Amino acid sequence: MKMTVKEVADLTGVSVRTLHFYHSEGILVPGEIAQNKYRYYDETNLKRLQNILFLREMDFPIQEIKHILSDPNYDQIDSFKKHRNLLLLKRNRLDSLINLLDKKIKGEENMSFKPFDMKEIEDTKKTYEKEVKERWGQTTAYEQSQKKTNGYTKENWEKIHTEAENIYAGFVKNIKKAPEDAVVQDLVAQWQQHICRHYYDCTKEILAGLGLMYINDERFKTNIDAHCDGLAQFMSDAISIYTAK
Repeated sequence: MKMTVKEVADLTGVSVRTLHFYHSEGILVPGEIAQNKYRYYDETNLKRLQNILFLREMDFPIQEIKHILSDPNYDQIDSFKKHRNLLLLKRNRLDSLINLLDKKIKGEENMSFKPFDMKEIEDTKKTYEKEVKERWGQTTAYEQSQKKTNGYTKENWEKIHTEAENIYAGFVKNIKKAPEDAVVQDLVAQWQQHICRHYYDCTKEILAGLGLMYINDERFKTNIDAHCDGLAQFMSDAISIYTAK
């Protein structure tokens, strides 16, 4: 599937200008940019756009969305669950307002102001924001990532994305080999170097923790296995061997 920027705008309701802005900010890089500078978007781009829109609905600013989505361990399933919960709260509030209006239309006196209360919704948003900051914002790794990625151009992000996908492809290509195989171990080294080069100082200790997270957190496992069934376990096994050396 290949879509022009106008086709994506028509499909999603996101303006062409906004799509251009997302590209310039490096959070939605088209899958292909032709020699004539035309942008072409693929299915992966559309999935990422959904993530961006979900996070925007939760009132995250663009810069924070950029850091969240650029993190190798971003958990989209967890994000979806949080957004669903927030939408349910908003729906309940709207239902309460509609119910109150129905009573007023019928001539019933009702001085309830509870349906107007936004406290639960705002508190939930703050909780999610706090979780994000605790997860990404209070670590040396995050600070390093923030400093590095703030200066990235769209060309930088295109190269980073391509590099990451090439490493994933390497793991997929060699998934039938033993995790201790030299080729597989070299891919682990490339993955560590990729994180160090573009995000933060990924020590063996940090890398070992990531490897465990890839299989122990079902949400991360799902994201990685989207490249190939069993890839999360394979990468985790290979990382375990690599970091034990």
